Amino acid sequence: MNFRLRGLAFFVLLFVSVSCTKREFLKESGQVEAFAEMVAADVKPLALGPLMSKAEMDLFMPEAERLAEKYQISFFRESELVKTKLFPQDIAEGKEVLILYKGTTLSNYEDLKKRLASTSDEKEIRDLSRRFGRLLGYPSSKINDLLAENSEFRDLEDFQIQGQELIWFYQDLNKAKGFYAEKLGLKLLEENASSATFQIAGDSRLVLKSVADSEYSGQEAKSVALALLTDNLEAWYEHVQKENIPVKYTLKQNPEGAHDGFVAIDPEGYLLEFEMFLQHPENEILMPELQSLEPQSTKLGSNLNFYGSVTWLYYKDMLPMEIFMTEKLGLRLSADQGWAKIYRVSENSYLGLVDEKRGMNSFAEEKLVEVKFDLKDANGWEEYLEKTSVDSTRIKNTFKDLGGYLFRF
Repeated sequence: MNFRLRGLAFFVLLFVSVSCTKREFLKESGQVEAFAEMVAADVKPLALGPLMSKAEMDLFMPEAERLAEKYQISFFRESELVKTKLFPQDIAEGKEVLILYKGTTLSNYEDLKKRLASTSDEKEIRDLSRRFGRLLGYPSSKINDLLAENSEFRDLEDFQIQGQELIWFYQDLNKAKGFYAEKLGLKLLEENASSATFQIAGDSRLVLKSVADSEYSGQEAKSVALALLTDNLEAWYEHVQKENIPVKYTLKQNPEGAHDGFVAIDPEGYLLEFEMFLQHPENEILMPELQSLEPQSTKLGSNLNFYGSVTWLYYKDMLPMEIFMTEKLGLRLSADQGWAKIYRVSENSYLGLVDEKRGMNSFAEEKLVEVKFDLKDANGWEEYLEKTSVDSTRIKNTFKDLGGYLFRF
């Protein structure tokens, strides 16, 4: 009888033990399956499974093999996960992790690990950390967030962008003020003898300054354009013609296109693009952002309104600037037009990078334009630039991008 009881007790204990083991890995199995599906669909070049002890990984291996076969991917059992600036240095101490991959992608990880082991240079380590983030399928914004959590890296978002000002310079400031106040009906926020600030919509502003009170000659190229976003193109086009405002490009509308618009010219040659974006594959991210904005009426009436702006800047080499915008400044891509990229700065303000070979303007070394980011913690950003900038000629509370545009904050 005692023998039977002991046998029954052993059977019950074994059953409970096996059941507990299966339940223990339900969560881990779900995580690995989700990542396996992403790797199989080429959403992620590599994926990391949950961290486990060696004993746990031994028990999990049959499930790992099943999932790898199900999704036709491979896995590597890593006992010394590469150390980067994306995660705490001790995150995988004494643990193992499955690396899920397809084809020869694992060789990229192995090369990355080798390079990290052979360098102590902080910049190179950060660059390699970014490479690891890209291998994991993270967008630049996520990589920036992780770097900020685990290193001294910061981007503009860490200092809270509250708005954007586009700054233009005029020989006849009074005439320019009259144009924007009366002919376009923009709300004048503040003015003095040498400048005037107008609200386009929300936190998007246009600042007019006198050339005479600046460091510019006034002869510099106007390598810039301002897109005024509105859903009332026909009304604005009729108004612009009525006011005899010069038009560079007439109104063009295409229901199948990504955007409609026309281009007018202000009193001293700056280009104003009245633009409406449409539902289109390249605007999948942008459209929900724009649809959440409240149109702001001008003094001309409720049907003549704007809800945001895009500052178009012109470049010879786009790729380095795209990297600068996403990795250095931390701005997020809202629309990719191929030869033009649109990044959101604040609620109503966007920056657009344009390939000069396709745009309305050309690149120029010297330009009669500045851009200002209104930061909640401008002093913090200045301190960060002081520590990290390699530009010895940089003026306080400013920086220049790779195309030579001057940004203030």
